[in-house]
Formats: sequence, C-alpha cells, structure tokens
Amino acid sequence: MKFRNHTLKNGLHLVAECNDEAHSTALGFFVEAGARDETDAVAGVSHFLEHMAFKGTPTRSADEVNRRFDELGAHYNAGTSEENTVYYAAVLPEHQDAAVELLADIMRPSLREDDFDTEKQVIVEEIHMYDDQPPFGADEKARAAYFGSHPLGRSVLGTVNSVTELPVDAMHEYFRRRYSPGNIVLIACGKVDFDALVALAEQSCGHWKPFDCRRTAEPATLQAGFQAIRKEIATQQYALSLSAAPAADNPDRYAAKLLATVLGDDSGSRLYWELVDTGLAEHVSLGHSEYADAGVMTTYLSCEPDAAAANLQRILDVYRRAESDGVTTAELKQAKSKLSSRIVLSGERPRGRLFAVGSDWVYRRQYCSIEDDLAAVAGVTAEEVSAVLAKYPLSRGATLTIGPLDDVAAPK
Repeated sequence: MKFRNHTLKNGLHLVAECNDEAHSTALGFFVEAGARDETDAVAGVSHFLEHMAFKGTPTRSADEVNRRFDELGAHYNAGTSEENTVYYAAVLPEHQDAAVELLADIMRPSLREDDFDTEKQVIVEEIHMYDDQPPFGADEKARAAYFGSHPLGRSVLGTVNSVTELPVDAMHEYFRRRYSPGNIVLIACGKVDFDALVALAEQSCGHWKPFDCRRTAEPATLQAGFQAIRKEIATQQYALSLSAAPAADNPDRYAAKLLATVLGDDSGSRLYWELVDTGLAEHVSLGHSEYADAGVMTTYLSCEPDAAAANLQRILDVYRRAESDGVTTAELKQAKSKLSSRIVLSGERPRGRLFAVGSDWVYRRQYCSIEDDLAAVAGVTAEEVSAVLAKYPLSRGATLTIGPLDDVAAPK
C-alpha cells in the first residue's frame, strides 16, 4: 500500500491508497454537506441535491449519465448523512479516467427546474415510505429527541413540508455554498494511477470556483427522557436509546466500538445472550456512531409489544452492571477478534477501503492503514473501556419506543 495526496489550486483535495496488487479501483467524491448544514426552511436539501446530481449535467442527460456508468460496468451510488454526501463508483482499473470524468461531471449538475419539480414527488414518497415501514422512522425521531434543536437532530430526508416548499433557487444557493472545491475530497483506493488521477482532476475539476464554505459547529446540548409513539399498523414494538459517546476526533472511539461489541454485538454479546438467545426479543444491538464534534451510542430493540417494558429494563440492568464491574479480559479479547476481522474483511476490497480512508481524511485529515487500525484496536485495555463507560454512561440518554402500544413503562 502507498498513500498519496495532492491539493489543487482551487482547494480540492485528492487522497489515494494505491495497491498495485488490487484488481479494481474505487473512487468517490466526499462532500462536507449534510443535514447539519441546513436550516429548517431547507431541511432535506442535501439529500435532494444528491438525487439531482443524477438527473443530468450540461453535457449529459440523466439517461446518458446512468448509461455511461453501466457501460463502464461500474458499481456506483451515492448517499447522504448528517454530515456528508458521497458519490462513488467501483470500476476496473482501466476505467479509472472515465469514471473520474463521469463522477466529476455529475458533481456539477444542471439542476433544471423541470427535474427539480419531478424529483420532489419522488422524495416525498420516500419520506412516506420510511414512515410506513418498520421501524417507522424511529431512528430519525430518536435522534431528534436526543439532539433537540441541534442540527444533528435534523432529518436527512427533511419533511414533507420542507421538501414541497423548497424553491429551486434555494437549492442553487445551497449548492454554491457547500459544493465549493475546498469542501470536497476525491478519494481513490485500489489499483490507482495517481499521477493520471491528478492530471484528470486538474482537467475536470480545476476550473471549479472556490467559495467560503466553512461549517459553523455548535456544541450539542444532549437531551434525556422517554417517549412512546403509537403506530397502529405495527405488529412489533421498536425502541431506540441514544447516549453520549466519543466523537470522530477522539482516540477513545476504538474503546467505544469494542465496548459496543462486548455489550451489543448481534451474536455472542451480553445483550444477545440476555435477550435474543433466550427468545425474549427478535433483535437487540448496541452501536457506536461518530460525528465531527459528537458521538452516539445507539441501542436498538425489536420485540413483542407485551415484552417491551421488561426488555428495556433488562437492557438498562446490563448497562448498569457493566458500568459497575467493567468488561472481562475474555470479553475484550473476543471483541478485538471480531472488530479486527471486520476491519480486514471490509478492507479486502477497494470499495470497502474507500469509506474507511474517506472517513479518516474527512474527519481527521489523517491516513490510517489497515495495520494502523488493527494496532489501535489491539492496544485498547480493559481500563480504557471502563473509562469510556465512566465518562459516557450508557444508563443516561434518550429513549424512544414506537409500536402498537399506547404507553410503555420506562425502565427504572
């Protein structure tokens, strides 16, 4: 593996993990544009803009964009989160230049008003779809309850009203501010010709005009509490609990991920043996998510409605025992094996490395090889895991449950 990086004069970053032994090339434009960069008036515009990128450019129609990806045999897609929008493709190495040129082209979409009006209906239907299928928007509702008025609590999809009322001019203005080249990183992994990548980026992106696009970060005032929402069509009860955790720039994030594996992995964890193996719940898990200035531990539960209250109490009891007693050496060893395996397995394909390398650079402006991540995981001690539990207690946070019940007793 060889790490390379370069910055164009207009501020666009290029980062690559070059592996001459790889048989594919993964490429992606990582844009610092997500739900937290919006206002209530334009909620959902980042995700809407992701859709519009595939609706055509000044040089290609929507059909031509998608047909060209298919001609290259590309595995391509895009995604929007609270903090980033990513456009990516995995191709054979001989198609590197063509894929970069195509991705760069859709990064400057036409944003035609006719397409804009049509796509509004697609997104409104998407909002309704997520609200009408399990777990009925529980994730976004729980995040809104936990983060309150902070931008991280805003829905990535937006609301029916914000999307319906969004003017095309507002999208143009948002695009101008957030899609400045200094706000974008082009990541490449696998069999990469880096010199050719730089040359083509100069040709395809070097003329992009830079703008001041610094994100205004504000500390989150996290909320606690318990909320039950009735959903008549649900057959199961769903619950999400959110609590504080290390942020993306905090080295304790490795200990947090190991803690989540010990307590809430989908097999062989404390919650698994307590609730799933015993047949008390269909699913229960604990996961760590990281943002630029905040981290979240998310507990997810699905079970029969009548068992919901008792199961939430069991989860809280598991967390309190962990806070009191810590984790065992055997548990930590097993968690390290699991996490290390996931790092290696996901990194065996350039597409998997694309998101790992991209996350490291976007959040921390650093490159971490697979070996670096494995060493960081191996170096975590039981005392460090206990310190994370002490600083970020899982027993404190916000819980939301949604399902057929009018009310669910909060755990004590």
